[in-house]
Amino acid sequence: MANSTAAAADVAQRPSLTLTRRLRARPEKVYAAWTNPENLAQWFGPSVVTPGTTRADLDVRVGGRYRISFNNAAGDYHEVGGVYREVVPNERLVFSWAWHSTPERESLVTVTIKPDGAGTLLTFHHAQFADETARDNHQRGWTEFLANLENYVAA
Repeated sequence: MANSTAAAADVAQRPSLTLTRRLRARPEKVYAAWTNPENLAQWFGPSVVTPGTTRADLDVRVGGRYRISFNNAAGDYHEVGGVYREVVPNERLVFSWAWHSTPERESLVTVTIKPDGAGTLLTFHHAQFADETARDNHQRGWTEFLANLENYVAA
């Protein structure tokens, strides 16, 4: 029992990040941007993604798996995937996150969507990073991805 308590404390102390965005779109549109494969492929990825290479396979239900892949401008293939842990339509998604190149470095993403006037307040929390370098790299990536999302849902 002590080992499971120590493991839980270790996970709780691992680095995390939280980003918030006020989006000019209703929660339903924001949720659909995260849960519809065609929508997600329109905004997900850094600026170095080769256009047309983003693919999303999403089984959006508790226990369902997802896989997102893309090629960058250098031709490198990237793939991330995980399992949905919580799905509350138009309100909340919680899913595990692991790059195919480092499957042992699983972390946890929580996307919270709340009505905000005529738009949406999105709170993005990514927790349980292996180390601060991983957190910092993901913060740069997610900042760019969320800017893409903001532009996508405002269109």
